[in-house]
Amino acid sequence: MVEKESDIIKVILEYLAYNHIFSWRNNTGAFPIETGAGKRRYFRAGIPGMSDILGVLPDGRMLAIEVKTAKGRVSPLQNAFIMIINRCGGLAFVARSIEDVEAEFRAWGYLKK
Repeated sequence: MVEKESDIIKVILEYLAYNHIFSWRNNTGAFPIETGAGKRRYFRAGIPGMSDILGVLPDGRMLAIEVKTAKGRVSPLQNAFIMIINRCGGLAFVARSIEDVEAEFRAWGYLKK
């Protein structure tokens, strides 16, 4: 069975909440809005490449998780965002399953082995 990205995001957010890690779903993109008199323009939310899940780890560091399905591709902008967050001292990575999140947290000492 192929999971949808939205299903993986939901499970990861539940896992983070269970482990008392403040996090949220980060919607990005351009959305049409009406400006009056029937005119339409686009509102951009977030920045290109921004991760699907953002949060704050217990030690105050930023958390960014880019969620993909098993066959999903990470874009160059998404890779760049992950690299910037890690370079600035945050924790950012790609997760295709809850096991990926657990593995990253164990590697960084947020979970006992």
